[in-house]
Amino acid sequence: MAQKGVGLDRETFSCSICLDLLKDPVTIPCGHSYCMICIKRHFDEEDKKETHSCPDCRQLFPSRPVLAKNTMLAVLVEHLKKTELQAAPADHCYAGPQDVACDVCTGRKLKASKSCLFCLASYCEKHLEPHYKSLAFKQHKLVDPSKNLQENICSRHDEVMKMFCRTDQQIICYLCPVDEHKGHDTVSAAAERTERQREVEGRRHNIQQMIQDKEKDVKLLQQELKAIAPSADKTVKDSQEIFTEMIHLLQERSSDVEQQVRSQQETEEGRVKEFQEKLEQEITELKKEDTELKQLSDTEDHNQFLHNYPSPSPLSQSTHSSSINICPLRNFEDVKAVVTELRKKLTEVNVLLSLPEPKTRGEFLKYSCEITLDPNTAHRYLVLTEGNRKASFKRQQYYPDHPDRFTDCYQVLSTESLTRRCYWEVEWRGRVVGVAVTYKNISRTGKESGFGRNDKSWSLEYLRDSTFWYNNIQTPVSARPSSRVGVFLDHRAGILSFYSVSETMTLLHRVQTTFTQPLYVGLWIRDWFNGSSAELVKLK
Repeated sequence: MAQKGVGLDRETFSCSICLDLLKDPVTIPCGHSYCMICIKRHFDEEDKKETHSCPDCRQLFPSRPVLAKNTMLAVLVEHLKKTELQAAPADHCYAGPQDVACDVCTGRKLKASKSCLFCLASYCEKHLEPHYKSLAFKQHKLVDPSKNLQENICSRHDEVMKMFCRTDQQIICYLCPVDEHKGHDTVSAAAERTERQREVEGRRHNIQQMIQDKEKDVKLLQQELKAIAPSADKTVKDSQEIFTEMIHLLQERSSDVEQQVRSQQETEEGRVKEFQEKLEQEITELKKEDTELKQLSDTEDHNQFLHNYPSPSPLSQSTHSSSINICPLRNFEDVKAVVTELRKKLTEVNVLLSLPEPKTRGEFLKYSCEITLDPNTAHRYLVLTEGNRKASFKRQQYYPDHPDRFTDCYQVLSTESLTRRCYWEVEWRGRVVGVAVTYKNISRTGKESGFGRNDKSWSLEYLRDSTFWYNNIQTPVSARPSSRVGVFLDHRAGILSFYSVSETMTLLHRVQTTFTQPLYVGLWIRDWFNGSSAELVKLK
């Protein structure tokens, strides 16, 4: 009975030129075999030297060998290919570019199933077996596959780092406290991990609570948004019925009312949508941070946990649902009341019955509102202080990337949007400062992002003289402002006024227009020598 042939070795049947299995194998006079195309290219190169040799043993041949296919070798190679195909693991078992490869496998490496913090190596299922079977590996710590095992080695002492220096806030090995960390507060990495794990869990709890609160607020906003349109429709319908009774006198006013109601509807919807989008964005960011903290919390390697442990910034306060009122009729009842009054008097009356503009500072202060600055919009050269009410010019401030951040103009927007009557004051210092109001969809890049350099913002600036800017058109301001400027906004009436505040209120510039979106306060600073600042004054 014939014996079974010896096992085939892939390396034995590989071409030493291309390092792959032989293709159309040929054997040259010295006995070495190559792919037909590989040895042909080799001899083609040597034709230029007029000498021919074997790439392996360097034996010289008197002339270029004639190449003929080695049929028997070709059969063996084909048999080896079939054998490898049957024994090969599934493709998903091999390590890809994003996977951790087994450190023991040769040739094409399999995916690692575990990494050993003691061996500082990663193993596939096959090569991991000794860790499970032998008592010699009992004390070894196995974790999920990691590409960063070498980061666990101390670069100074070449020892595994299992301690943490609280003084210097870094991971160290057991020899580090002897020299450069001598006398420092050191603990085991596991102990530090335990303490910070509690911090992570506490922060996750706060984040989850904030997510729940903001999701409730989003639902309330959705209800308010849903109620605005029907309320506006009803107001329009009621107004049209009233105007029908006096059509011979007030036909033109009917269309005016509808236009103003629709404008107010757009403003209210814009305000609610903007608030809703902000909350949804905050929820997304909180969920993202919670996921990252969950992944960090699940890390089994203490050192990797501490390497990746972030320096947490304070969590922003959640907007309480008490600030959201679903009473859309209040936004339109004054319209209907005025139209009804028109039916009685049949006289020319302002449909919105705008209240007279304040004259004294005491009257303005009745409309004072608390405004803060949004760090996500601040240019990198602006530092915010005083509870995010003051912006100062200072180079090299660090802020993370954010789509709302101004990148070219040294500007910042308020957190709050304005849709009704509002008054605020700005105290400024420096040579180049400005205060503005703007729609939120103003550009964040390029010269067109500057306040007043577009049709989305209105800006009062002080350089050598005072100027007002809108849509890139400059208007001189005759009066010189004091160091404090007051701004009055009547969004519905389309009134924007700037005042110099001292013992009296001196009007600097007044705008009469139609605002179609919620407005945001903007501050603009430019001082190449640092020191300029603008602060939203906290009014009593």
